[in-house]
Amino acid sequence: MFETTPEIIAALHLPEFALNRHRSVAWYEDYALANAGVFAEAGVPWIKLQDQTRTSGPASTETLALMASLGRLIRAEYPDLGLGIIIEAHDPEAALSVAHATGASFVRLKVFVGGAMTADGPRHGLGSAAVAHRQAIGGTDVTILADVHDRTARPLSDESQPFAADWAVRTGADGLIITGSSFPDTLDRIAAVRKTVGAAPILIGGGVTESNLGEALAASDGVVVSSALMRKDAGEDDILRWDPDLCRRFMDKARAR
Repeated sequence: MFETTPEIIAALHLPEFALNRHRSVAWYEDYALANAGVFAEAGVPWIKLQDQTRTSGPASTETLALMASLGRLIRAEYPDLGLGIIIEAHDPEAALSVAHATGASFVRLKVFVGGAMTADGPRHGLGSAAVAHRQAIGGTDVTILADVHDRTARPLSDESQPFAADWAVRTGADGLIITGSSFPDTLDRIAAVRKTVGAAPILIGGGVTESNLGEALAASDGVVVSSALMRKDAGEDDILRWDPDLCRRFMDKARAR
């Protein structure tokens, strides 16, 4: 990653496995391919296959199996579409192992350094363990994107975000994801972090839309986008969740800047 910028990453969220046991593996395969196809046709360079199954411990064997099989399926069908992996469980070894097995290019890890209080309780940084595991499995070509003070959690200690960002870079993150409580807050946070981490790549993890994309890319090395590109009329049982027209317009604006 980061050979060319800006990096546009579309997050392909999978319906939570634990709450959708009535759905077959074939349904998930159709879901993954249909929506990956929307992104590929629009010219999105990267997608992030995102498991949303919450667990208090490591990722389940079901999660590992489904994520790996769906990742391989997407890679086979759309070989030119860059792929990343995120797993909801606080289990960086799972995300890295799935990425390595599927040929994915990156993982996103939410609590890389420090500690955070999440909706599921406290989580502590596993950045050093992640970097060691990546080395152990021969996956050094998998880029680690690390959130710093993710907006869905609260830090357990009082270090500043720029200080935590420096921790993350020194621990081994290849790129940082910064997201504030609002888009202006995100820009302010990136400006502060940039003073500490210098040229380290910084991406915006949420809150980017077609209307603020130009400003977002002027301040960052790329963006993660999802909800802004989703169909507004999609139902719970619809396989196609992302809007082809919104995706094309978003990428047209990204290329035109």
